[in-house]
Amino acid sequence: MKALFFDGSLRFEPRAQTPAPGENEALVRVLVAGICGTDLEILKGYKGFRGIPGHEFVGVVERVNGPYPGLVGKKVVGEINCGCGTCEYCRKGMEKHCGRRSALGISGRDGVFAEYVALPAANLWQVPAGAEEIDMVFAEPLAAAFEVLEQVHVKPTDKVLVLGDGKLGLLIALVLHHSGADILLAGRHEEKLALAAAQNVRTVRAEELGRGRAYDIVVEATGAPEGFDAALEQAAPRGTIVLKSTVAERTPAFLTKAVVDEVTIVGSRCGPFGPAVAALASGRIHVRPLVSAVYPFDDALAAFDAAGRPGALKVLLDFRTNR
Repeated sequence: MKALFFDGSLRFEPRAQTPAPGENEALVRVLVAGICGTDLEILKGYKGFRGIPGHEFVGVVERVNGPYPGLVGKKVVGEINCGCGTCEYCRKGMEKHCGRRSALGISGRDGVFAEYVALPAANLWQVPAGAEEIDMVFAEPLAAAFEVLEQVHVKPTDKVLVLGDGKLGLLIALVLHHSGADILLAGRHEEKLALAAAQNVRTVRAEELGRGRAYDIVVEATGAPEGFDAALEQAAPRGTIVLKSTVAERTPAFLTKAVVDEVTIVGSRCGPFGPAVAALASGRIHVRPLVSAVYPFDDALAAFDAAGRPGALKVLLDFRTNR
């Protein structure tokens, strides 16, 4: 199969080995895949990953090695964390915290920037009939946005600030908008803020936020090492900061302010696929305006260049055009 391989530099492997699904795994033919911020961080050294990157996808199940015959031929999306299945965290349904887990295209497992990928069948969610593949490729990042509601009780009386108008920040703002709370999205790009405003989310330029300490909940999704300090400046005393950015670079943080203001800090990453799949299939969360460009898989290197340019949102790889 053809695959995109990273070993310090990104290159095509035209004769990569097609994965053989292990026990209870499925072989999935990739249809569409998305390039996200984590993929760009991998190119900077995040997690020290070597192999085939990519974790956002829609595909078709071609074969299953296990008791899941109903999956063959079905269109699917997939959760990215693969636990050992036997440790304390896996037994609690917390596979994403398994100490022996692999993560699709991020750590210990080849990802979806290839014509085929193998993933545990239990990780797969069927795409509802009639749902568009271009929309459903957002299932994984949208699930990460829904995770905020899993971790933090957002009340209608809360003032909520989302910092960052990139792909994830926009998705979080759209999800939280449906909570009924007072949501404000702050970013630095007028054209991106306009996408949220078009779906009735209040927006503001980040430099116009003011002196801060005004928000009950601050979701940090800037993708920048200094994002935590910016969130800390805006959180009200006894407020909550939800951290979403994963960056390769380490940065010092002034935690004394968090202690003095008694701020709760919540780390947040992968989330529930059920509500994400439902929201995309129903059109309740409208993601198509977030697609900056769609490239044939053969042009994946150019697609990565486009994804890394300032102002880019979601860049997709379309494997269907190569067949």
